[in-house]
Amino acid sequence: MRYKRSIAAAALAAVMLAGCANPAEKGAEYLEEGKYEEAAAEFQKAVDDNKNAGDAYRGIGIAKWELEDYEGAREAFLGALENGAEKTGTIYNFIGCCELKLDDPSSALNYFNLGIDIEGNSEELNQEMRFNVIAAYEQSGDWESAKVKLTEYLEDYPDDEAAQKEMEFLNTR
Repeated sequence: MRYKRSIAAAALAAVMLAGCANPAEKGAEYLEEGKYEEAAAEFQKAVDDNKNAGDAYRGIGIAKWELEDYEGAREAFLGALENGAEKTGTIYNFIGCCELKLDDPSSALNYFNLGIDIEGNSEELNQEMRFNVIAAYEQSGDWESAKVKLTEYLEDYPDDEAAQKEMEFLNTR
């Protein structure tokens, strides 16, 4: 499973560019400084004041992800979607990764696939989500589906050394 800081940085930039009210701006500053508990608290103030709640929930999600509070991160990202945040591949990837960390690979698959289906994702994000789909199949014990998806993945990304090693592993199953 891949977790790229570039995804978190892109999400952070989206929060900062959203022109949120002061608590959310302060929350974004705290995220950038790696002060995740403080960031979550500031974003929560924005949610409580109902100021750009979707973006504030997204900020809470990023902070909780960095704090390894995967249940809290998942709930915050879902809150973002419920409160008007743009439905992006990045949010769906985060939710899927949370689901994997919480040992729910079937939900993770759903979110990764929703993310992959969104127009406008970067190639890097789509590649990451496709690899995460493979990890979800593996976590669920569906080795055959993982192998099929990995074969498709390697057709598009033949130079991915981690994927090549993963195929060696799957060939032993």
